[in-house]
Amino acid sequence: MRIDYFAIIFFLFFLAVSCQKPTEDTAPDALAFVGGNIIDGTGRQPISNGVLLVRDGRVAGVGTQADVELPENTEVIDLKGKTVIPGLINTHAHVNFVSHKQADSDTTHNLVDQLALYARYGITTVVSLGEDHQKGAPLREAVDTTTTRDRARFYVAGAVVTGETPEEAVAVVDRNVKMGVDFIKIRVDDQLGTTSKMPQEIYQAVIDRSHEHQLKLAAHMYYLEDAKRLLEAGADFLAHSVRDQVVDTELIQLLKEKNVCYCPTLTREVSTFVYEEVPDFFDDPFFLREADTVELAALKDPQRQQQIKNSQSAQTYKQALPTALANLKILSDSSVTIAMGTDSGVPTRFQGYFEHLEMELMAEAGMSPMQIIVAATKDAAACLGLPDIGTLENGKWADFIILDEDPLADIKNTRSISSVWIGGQPIER
Repeated sequence: MRIDYFAIIFFLFFLAVSCQKPTEDTAPDALAFVGGNIIDGTGRQPISNGVLLVRDGRVAGVGTQADVELPENTEVIDLKGKTVIPGLINTHAHVNFVSHKQADSDTTHNLVDQLALYARYGITTVVSLGEDHQKGAPLREAVDTTTTRDRARFYVAGAVVTGETPEEAVAVVDRNVKMGVDFIKIRVDDQLGTTSKMPQEIYQAVIDRSHEHQLKLAAHMYYLEDAKRLLEAGADFLAHSVRDQVVDTELIQLLKEKNVCYCPTLTREVSTFVYEEVPDFFDDPFFLREADTVELAALKDPQRQQQIKNSQSAQTYKQALPTALANLKILSDSSVTIAMGTDSGVPTRFQGYFEHLEMELMAEAGMSPMQIIVAATKDAAACLGLPDIGTLENGKWADFIILDEDPLADIKNTRSISSVWIGGQPIER
C-alpha cells in the first residue's frame, strides 16, 4: 500500500489548527465597553447605551452602538446600568510627604504607594506642585507608556522657587529645569501676616525665566491684589482660591483675557479646621476603606482637637472658606475656566478621598455636576497643557472610571466606583 505522507502531514496540520483555542480565549486586539452611559468630559450630553472602544491603551472609538464598528477579536464588556467618565485629574496635589509609615518620604516605594492610592480613588493623573525631588523622575518619565499601569500618571513642579534676589530665584528655576520638571511653582503669600511675601521683582524674574524654558508657572496666592499682580506679571495658573475678599470685575477680566485657570483647593481650607472635632467623613466607608487607623486615632485626640480650636490661623481659614465658595461661584458663572485641585498629600489632606470631597464642595458652591466633571477632566488637562488626557475622544489615553451610579444626578456618585482604568488597563482595587 502506498502511503501519502504529504497528505498525512497536511491532515495533522489542519487538525492542530482546528483544535486551537477559540479566538475569544486569546488576547483580544481591542476592548469594547458597551451598554453604559458615557460622559466624555467635553461637556456634551451623555451618550446613552454607548460604546467605548479601547485599543493599544488609547480610545479608538466612542459613540452609540450604531456609530462604533468593532474590529475582529474584540472583547466586549457589558456596562448596562453603569456610567463611564474620564479619569479624574488633580491639578494641585503633593506626592512626597512623610507618613508615619515611612521614615523617608523621598523614596520610590513611597511615591508609588501614594500614586497607587490616588488611582484606586479614580484620580488617574496627579500634578504635584512643589517639593518634588529627583527620585520621582523615573515615575514621571513613564507617564505615557502602554505598559500595565498600577498608579496614577505623574507630573511634577520640582522645588518651590524661593530666593532673596531675582538671581537666586532664577537659579532655582534652572535647577528644576535640569531635573526635568513639567511646571514651575512659586508662593506669593504672607501666611496670614506671619512671613514676608515674595517681592514682585523676584516673581517677575521667575515667571520670565520659566517662560524662557517653555514652562507654565503655577502661583500659590491668598489675596485678591496678589492674584491680579501675578496675572499681570504672566502667571499661568492660580493654584488656590482668592480668600480675603470677594473677587471683582478686574480679576475676572484678567483671568479671561490671559486665559488663565483658577484652582479652588477648597479642601485645603477644610483641612485646617475640620479636625477640631471628629469630621463626618470619618464614618464614610469610601474614606475608611483606605484610611490609616493610626492617623485617624491621632486626629481624634481631644488635646489635638483643642489645639485646633485655639489656633488663630485655623479659625481664620475657617472663616475664609465661605469667601472661597462664593468666589468660585462668581468665577464659574463668569465663564472663567476652573480646574479641580485639592493641595492633598500634605498630612491631614487625604489623597484620593479629598478629591471627591473637593467636588462635593464645588457643588455646594453652586457648580453643576457636569461643570464639576469638566473641571476635573477636560479643563484640568487643558489648563496645564496635557493634550493626551482629560476626555474620552479618539486618540487620547483610555483613562476612565466605571461608576455604578449617575454622577449627573449627584456628584457624590463619583464615589460609586466599579472599576478604574488607566491606559486601557484595570487598576487593582
